[in-house]
Amino acid sequence: MMKAIFATLALVAFFCSSTVMAAPSDASKSASASKFRNQGKVIEVLDTAMYTYLQVEAPKGPVWIAATKVKLAKGDLVGYGAGQMMSNFHSKSLNRTFEAIIFTDKVTVIK
Repeated sequence: MMKAIFATLALVAFFCSSTVMAAPSDASKSASASKFRNQGKVIEVLDTAMYTYLQVEAPKGPVWIAATKVKLAKGDLVGYGAGQMMSNFHSKSLNRTFEAIIFTDKVTVIK
């Protein structure tokens, strides 16, 4: 009996949360853009089969970032998370060593 009650409550909670979601408004879009800790203008983009490497203008100078493949162009304004910094990282697919690079899960173009 208790299992049936908990299962019913779980289903109700799931369906209620999924039906409440609405299309993002302009205010929430700008809020999602500001959720990124870091932002910058793309200086250079290098794509591989699975990843995009990009160099971004940052307050303390240019920084290299690697993320899952995303369509970007030079001049785009992007937002990205703090990620994990690596020193002297060698990319086999690019046959290039980056003195310092940030690996992040997501990079988003900010419009």
